[in-house]
Amino acid sequence: MNRRQREKLIPSIWIIATKQTEGHAYYALYAIDWKRGGRLSWEGWNCFEDLLQFHIPIKRKAGGRKSASQPAAKIAKRALHLQLNDAQFEELGQLFYQPFSKKRWRMFIQLNRNSK
Repeated sequence: MNRRQREKLIPSIWIIATKQTEGHAYYALYAIDWKRGGRLSWEGWNCFEDLLQFHIPIKRKAGGRKSASQPAAKIAKRALHLQLNDAQFEELGQLFYQPFSKKRWRMFIQLNRNSK
């Protein structure tokens, strides 16, 4: 995705993925724009409170000049929270970097949402 496309990205779904390994949690935040087939990710948190304090740059409308940031705590209220094991987290990473497919994303979300 080039810079111009990234500027037009308006996330329609947010996913907070949690991977639990050896007593330590790893958190990642994903944004998916179904309409434009775009996705963004922010990874690398070991503490959920740190993730919630992170300010995410988002667009309010496509082609708009204003860019605002929002704390992840505001987004976490409406995000899907997925508890993933190592294999599922690896599958999510592969899915994220493959060509965009709504069908595969929806299948992954459906499978992992129900596995709680």
